[in-house]
Amino acid sequence: MPMNWVHRQLCSSRLWAWGVANKGIPWALDGISLGEHALEIGPGFGATTRVLRHRVPRLTAVEVDEASTETLRAEFGDTVRVIHGDGAALPLPADEFDSVVCFTMLHHVPSVSSQDRLFAEALRVLRPGGVFAGSDSRTSFLFRQLHRGDTMVVVPPETLPARLRAAGFTDVTVLAKSDEFRFSAHKPD
Repeated sequence: MPMNWVHRQLCSSRLWAWGVANKGIPWALDGISLGEHALEIGPGFGATTRVLRHRVPRLTAVEVDEASTETLRAEFGDTVRVIHGDGAALPLPADEFDSVVCFTMLHHVPSVSSQDRLFAEALRVLRPGGVFAGSDSRTSFLFRQLHRGDTMVVVPPETLPARLRAAGFTDVTVLAKSDEFRFSAHKPD
C-alpha cells in the first residue's frame, strides 16, 4: 500500500530492522509456536522476514507491492518463497500453513472490509489447529504524522477479538500497550 517518503525511509532503515529483531517480533510471538511452515502476509521491506526465516524450516511471504516482491526475491533467493499477491485474496491453497503472521501492516490494508477478508483468508490457508498471530500499531499524534499521505486504516485492538471470531477463529487473545498491540487466534481443529 502507498507509503510516503519518510515512512519508507524509516521502515527500510537499520534502526527499524534492529527494533523488529530485538523487540517487535520477540514480543509479538512470545509463547507462539510457528510450526514447520509459516506464511507472512505483508513483509514490506523484509525486516520481519529476515528474522522469521531463522524461526521456521519453511517460510512463504506474500507481498502486495510488485517492486517489493522482486526486491525480496532477490534478497532471499531460495530460502523464502516470495509471492506477489494480496493478503485479502491469497493465491494459495487451503490448509497449507501451520501459522500465518503479519506485523505492523494491517493498518496499510485499505479498508475494514479488506482487513476482514484478510482475516478470512488467513483462516482458510491455515491447517486445522494453526495459529494466526502478529502485531500492529495504535494511533497517536506521531503515528498519524508518519502516515501523512499513506493508506492508514487503524485496527482498534478492542474490536479485533470480535472480528477474528467472526472470521471463524477461536482462542483469540489481544494484548495492547500504549503504542502497539499483539494478537493470536487459532483455526479450530
